[in-house]
Amino acid sequence: MNRRFSYQKTRQAGKAPRGRNITIEQETTLLPFLFDLLKEQSRSSVKALLGHGQILVNQEVTTQFDTPLKPGDVVTISYERGKVAFNNQLLNIVYEDDFVIVINKKEGLLSVATAKVRERTAYHILSDYLKKSDPRNKIFVLHRLDRETSGLMMFAKTRAVQEKMQANWNDMITERTYVAVVEGRPEKDSDLLTTNLKENAEARVYVVAEGGKEAITRYQVLRSNDKYTLLELNLETGRKNQIRAQMEYIGHPIAGDYKYGAETDPTGRLMLHAQRLYFIHPETGEEMRFDTRIPDSFKSLTSKN
Repeated sequence: MNRRFSYQKTRQAGKAPRGRNITIEQETTLLPFLFDLLKEQSRSSVKALLGHGQILVNQEVTTQFDTPLKPGDVVTISYERGKVAFNNQLLNIVYEDDFVIVINKKEGLLSVATAKVRERTAYHILSDYLKKSDPRNKIFVLHRLDRETSGLMMFAKTRAVQEKMQANWNDMITERTYVAVVEGRPEKDSDLLTTNLKENAEARVYVVAEGGKEAITRYQVLRSNDKYTLLELNLETGRKNQIRAQMEYIGHPIAGDYKYGAETDPTGRLMLHAQRLYFIHPETGEEMRFDTRIPDSFKSLTSKN
């Protein structure tokens, strides 16, 4: 049995929470209104209501203390901690439960922190989001996408889930499929690439004849105008920079990937997108299937018109 999801930007609203509803009679802002309304509570406890997602304005959870209020607006103080509304330009939450969280990451966003970048990462954004519901919440890394690669990735919400999935990664991840635009057109319309990869001191991965780690990728041409080709790539192993290094090795680097041999940058980004992610849910045992659309720029660049 499996559950399949196609990523959509809209999310269905849940039922209205149990709580106290107050209709605004004159213009004000949210935090002063709450301080005045809840005089018997400490200021810190009132602020905690915001942080825990227990304040709604017109049925929308808000954590912004300076939210403007106008006559007719309805403020709800929920009796139970709710899910904090999530809105971020760098990533979207595709699926979330008590065990895992699946996101669609935009290109340009790091997965995790580096020595130079600590906060502009998927990890930091999601950690902040989860802590607004409960300061004890944590996020755990399962895998990474390169900064300039967009698409689907997932995090664990407990240490136990992280350890279980990483220990059984090849069995629990049933499919990871990328799409890429490469320069030129590969000689074969489909092929199985099996190479050995090593990494040098400059963090550049390259193919070697012997040693290293085995990397296996199956590709299929989806469309081509000979100058650029749209490929579907299915990973059978998950090595660092695997696709990028292998595409350079066969003489068809990914467009925009100067680090791995590209000569052109037609869209101002690395043209690699994690389109599909299927995995066995660590708690239910169901196969979870997530798909995203192929970016429009990938299709237009490989059009024959």
